[in-house]
Amino acid sequence: MAVLDEPEATADAAGLTTGAVARRLGVSPTTLRSWDRRYGLGPAVRAEGRHRRWSPADIAMVEDMCRLTSAGAPPAEAARVARLRHHPTTPTTDPASPRASAPPAPPRADGDVDGEAEDAADPGATDPRPEPGPRPPARRGGAGGGLPLGGDVRQECRGLARAAVRLDAPELEQRLLDAVDRHGLVVAWEEVMVPTLRAVGRKWESSGDRYVEVEHLLSWHISSTLRGVPFLFPRRDPVTGAAPVVLACTPGEQHSLPLEVLTAALAERGLPTRTLGAAVPTEALLACVRRTGPAAVVLWAQTRSTASLPLARHVAGLEWGAAGARRRPTVLPAGPGWDRRASAGFPRCSGLREAVDTLGRLCEDGARPPARGH
Repeated sequence: MAVLDEPEATADAAGLTTGAVARRLGVSPTTLRSWDRRYGLGPAVRAEGRHRRWSPADIAMVEDMCRLTSAGAPPAEAARVARLRHHPTTPTTDPASPRASAPPAPPRADGDVDGEAEDAADPGATDPRPEPGPRPPARRGGAGGGLPLGGDVRQECRGLARAAVRLDAPELEQRLLDAVDRHGLVVAWEEVMVPTLRAVGRKWESSGDRYVEVEHLLSWHISSTLRGVPFLFPRRDPVTGAAPVVLACTPGEQHSLPLEVLTAALAERGLPTRTLGAAVPTEALLACVRRTGPAAVVLWAQTRSTASLPLARHVAGLEWGAAGARRRPTVLPAGPGWDRRASAGFPRCSGLREAVDTLGRLCEDGARPPARGH
């Protein structure tokens, strides 16, 4: 057996061919070549004659790509995460960037060097993005790009605001990821993302509809960053036996971004969640609570008109489980729509960190058997 393994061991030292890497990962060579062309997930160095030789670092990158896509991540998002993990200085591409208008790169001349021809169409690679390349330096505007940030914000807010006003999607993406990486999710949200979002909102209100596109682009990239946090940054081991947290906007409430950051922050702690998003109908919310038996239910309301005390009380009154050991969820009203009167009798949290701590305790308590007689 050692004699049979010797050629592959020698190839490992010099770098594996695309065919060998494909066999190792259980994918087709065509898929690997497509990932290389479309996402830049290819060998960093090529041997003479343009033959591809995959180093251990190159293989680790596509292994991450396989793992993330198997977990349900979209191919373009999985490729971005894999590149950032293994080549953090490589610029990313985005459909809104100038390079996205260029035609896709033609097939390379070495398409058949591994003995397998390119397929006419690859069902595993449908994203038409070009492979990544250097971007021109971002243009620098005034402090905050003209947005009313004020003088007591982090410097990252000003860079983020300038990128938003320029509609520079790749710069937005990188700055948001840098903020989470440098400060952690909670600080990045409370001290970088939220002040910038508020500044855009103030500019929008004072300028008619001129800055709608800025607010929408910034919100979209913040949402994308939050959804990528579990893939990009290590999470704690799941809390064994913990009941989930249900997160939902009240009926008629469309502002779901705060629920997304809370979902990501809970995922960092290994806590299970069921996030329903914006404008959840009452019956759908009640059905979810009955079917999942959550430790807590977070009800988000941005305005007083969407905060419903009867709904909160109704959810808090739901019961499940065997007689003598029935459970009820703890309802956590969240958002500026809940004033003290509207949330009377319910726990209140002053910010993201406190909400995560409170929900963490509830989940851990819910993982323990209920005390006899409770």
